[in-house]
Amino acid sequence: MSNENELSKKRTKWSEDRTLLSAERTFSSWMSSGMGAIGIAIGLKAVFGAFEPTWVAKLVATAFLAIAILIFWAARDQACKSHSRLNQNDLEIQPPHRFTILASLLTVSTLGVCVVLWLL
Repeated sequence: MSNENELSKKRTKWSEDRTLLSAERTFSSWMSSGMGAIGIAIGLKAVFGAFEPTWVAKLVATAFLAIAILIFWAARDQACKSHSRLNQNDLEIQPPHRFTILASLLTVSTLGVCVVLWLL
């Protein structure tokens, strides 16, 4: 009986580990979606470069940049929530502060793209 109980606990720990890894993959996927929104913003500038008035195309591109920033921070929030609810057992996961660092760096970079976009 004790052996079955220990095996059950071990499987539960592995399940928590798999869920933590899944949360990290989801965070990565959200980051990719945000980067895709940045790509759309840059593409809009390229496609509508000769569009008049230029501020309209820049405004639409800026909306996609804002969406990217929202995606980065929503991903960070979800990843941190998942990591706070579960226990790390047999694997090493990313510490939650790395999600914040990555979201911050991508936000600053996105704002830089926005500045460049408006200066063009």
